[in-house]
Amino acid sequence: MAPRTSAELRRAWTDFFAARQHTIVPSASLIPTHPSAPMFTNSGMMQFVPYFLGEEAVPFEPRRAASVQRCVRAGGKHNDLDAIGRSPRHLSFFEMLGNFSFGDYFKADAISWAWEFVTEVLELDADRIWVTVHESDDEAEEIWADGVGFPRERIQRMGSDNFWEMGETGPCGPSSEIFWDYGPELGPDGGPANPEAENRYVEIWNLVFPQYLREADGHLSDLPQKNIDTGAGLERIMAVLAGSPSLYAADTLATLVEEAQSVTGHRLGQSELGDIALRLMADHARTMTFLVADGVIPSNEDRGYVLRRIIRRAIRFAYLLGVERPVLPAMVERTIEVMGEAYPVVVENRDLVVPTISREEETFRRTLATGSQILDEHLDELQPGGTLPGSVAFQLHDTYGFPFEVTQETAEMRGFSVDVAGFEAAMEEQRRRARAHSKAGGVATGDEVTRQQQLLAEHGPTEFTGREEYETKATVIGVIGDGVYLDRTPFYAEAGGQVGDTGVIITPTGVAEVVDTVYALPGLHKHVVRMREGTIEVGQQADARIDGERRDAIRRNHTGTHILHWALREVLGKHVKQQGSLVAPDRLRFDFSHYEALTPEQIREIEDLANREILDNAPVRHYETTMEEARAVGAIAFFGEKYGEIVRVLEAGRHSVELCGGTHVRRLGDIGPLKIVSEGSIGSNLRRIEAVTGHGPIERLRQQEELLHRAADALGSTPEDLPAAAEKVRAELKAARDEIKALRQQVAAGRARELAAQAVDGVVVARVDGTSRDEVRDLAVAVRQQPGIRAVVIGGEPVGGGVALVAATTKESGIEARSLIAEAARTVGGGGGGRNPELAVAGGRDASKLDEALEQARAAAAGAPA
Repeated sequence: MAPRTSAELRRAWTDFFAARQHTIVPSASLIPTHPSAPMFTNSGMMQFVPYFLGEEAVPFEPRRAASVQRCVRAGGKHNDLDAIGRSPRHLSFFEMLGNFSFGDYFKADAISWAWEFVTEVLELDADRIWVTVHESDDEAEEIWADGVGFPRERIQRMGSDNFWEMGETGPCGPSSEIFWDYGPELGPDGGPANPEAENRYVEIWNLVFPQYLREADGHLSDLPQKNIDTGAGLERIMAVLAGSPSLYAADTLATLVEEAQSVTGHRLGQSELGDIALRLMADHARTMTFLVADGVIPSNEDRGYVLRRIIRRAIRFAYLLGVERPVLPAMVERTIEVMGEAYPVVVENRDLVVPTISREEETFRRTLATGSQILDEHLDELQPGGTLPGSVAFQLHDTYGFPFEVTQETAEMRGFSVDVAGFEAAMEEQRRRARAHSKAGGVATGDEVTRQQQLLAEHGPTEFTGREEYETKATVIGVIGDGVYLDRTPFYAEAGGQVGDTGVIITPTGVAEVVDTVYALPGLHKHVVRMREGTIEVGQQADARIDGERRDAIRRNHTGTHILHWALREVLGKHVKQQGSLVAPDRLRFDFSHYEALTPEQIREIEDLANREILDNAPVRHYETTMEEARAVGAIAFFGEKYGEIVRVLEAGRHSVELCGGTHVRRLGDIGPLKIVSEGSIGSNLRRIEAVTGHGPIERLRQQEELLHRAADALGSTPEDLPAAAEKVRAELKAARDEIKALRQQVAAGRARELAAQAVDGVVVARVDGTSRDEVRDLAVAVRQQPGIRAVVIGGEPVGGGVALVAATTKESGIEARSLIAEAARTVGGGGGGRNPELAVAGGRDASKLDEALEQARAAAAGAPA
């Protein structure tokens, strides 16, 4: 029986290829690690790129694999976001079924197995299937026709659409695609080659045959290893099995559309906007859930920005339907429920996913309420089909945090366009500053990279000896620019947040100070040097010595980072995940996902927990194992790090088990005391903690003791009595301020009587210079309290410059204080007033126009009701 659910289809796929000696590989994270990778994992082959390129040895025997890969296409080249919801055939999150061969089987097996799966496992009607091949691929057509027995009249030759390339150069090859015919109701005849029939003939499986190498001059040469990379869309197949051209007929998406109907109160078919919103919410719920589960946090940069945009689009469309209550928590919970069995990562990270997305919705709904009102006001002023000025879009973005994409979508839905060029012009200065800030130095030239690649090809990866020794005998294999390259080295190259080692390299002809160590290429250490004396030449024997004291401090901080991470998760919850780190000799910095500031009590609890663990002095184990075994012992992997089949596991004491390739202490007690020195926000849902270990807390304690003694000396006290002495001084200062305030009020009362005597019809308008702004305010209030006074306006040029204006009125007068000085404030180049109807305070810059301003206030008072 054909699969009826997504779960059955996943199982049928893996069972089918496991029976054909494929290693079943779990889905990789949505965060790819290969340098050539796009922003998100967008295909099944992404995790296998190093094997296709020959960068890493294929770990499977035979050399074939199959997977069910979670994918996201949003941002960059593959960006379907704008079509989501509007089209029943576009998704931002989807599952890709794939089978792969790395120099093992080729076209004949790939095609015959595909046909077998489609017709015998899926039980699809063979008469409704069409096939395309590349126009040059006679071999593929012959296999389909003669090997499988597929009718030649339904095999069509295509051009560039059936030729896959990784880039301008590199592996490439023809492809063959399998299409399903949805019937004449959805388009004309002619097969997939007919561009007018794209809704009728839908691709469900793509078989790629990477058999060529594209040279720099465009020439194609045969690859020594011919590969297979196939991808079948799970949702597309489920839609076919459901008899629907809509991907939202797939069971998981249909369930989420039902949930969207429940939380919004709208039903499919009621309105075009409602249909778009329901489909979009179903799709985006999966995307946001999996991205957060895989470690992406909403922010204004890179992946975090795309995630934030996806979350906000879902909220925006619910908002457009008039739904004012939160909708995403229920959508996310339902996603975890229907996808959790296939992808345990969303279940394991539920306590991170749900609160993160909930808080994002709460925040954005406040932004929507303000921005939407302002945007609607501007759109109401436009002529039909008009254009919203770029300056308005920029103001919404810059002042109110209203996303430009939301402005565009809202305008388009009401039939307006947006002046994109004007918006970009307004943003240009900010962009220029951002570019200047983000420029990175130290990038190798093309010639340097070529020479580094030659070193790596000729000598292989650098042997790292620094886990066992601080001094190593080595051979110089290269000197390129400011870099010295050795065949083996004790110097740790910067990676995983740990800074590179420093030290010296000594040869018979020279001494080089190593100021940093980095990876020039994966596996190749570059010792960045500054020559102290002489020269260093290729082929020489070298004595490589790291700064041992510095390395020891780094080791303490690195193991301390892992203990801190454990303590954070114990106190704050398992949703805490590393988002970045810096391990230096003088401090450690740890960025983690969390939604609010830590309280002093939490910080104290974290410190106590970490230090108790350190004092336990348990041994630290650091060893290599397989990724499968590492997962079995519960090792935590870090966000954004690439791990191969063989990994290093750090067991830091009895509780912390994490993947880490850095350098560490032998026992926890070697860390010494750990002290948190700062904690704060670095972005939405992101916190940063800094701490010191080893000698650091002692040095910090001495500094604080010195400050304590200096403060005690300044107050004529001892450190023990400092709190009491400080409290005494504070009380004396408060008494002095109170006395000054009382004296000011006495002076103001006397001055108030003088000014009140000058009142005309109960109104006083006067200029008083040389006082503080507070004194001007106190004086106006004091005059108002005099008998017979209805309104007071006092202006002056206070100490420090500028202009101070104060209006005070009695409740019985019926005069609004702000109305008396509104025009006057504009005259002196300022503004203000406040919301108190009986007391208004304003300021300005131009004191030369103060007398004119006071006359305006006098006229305003004269025109007020008596």
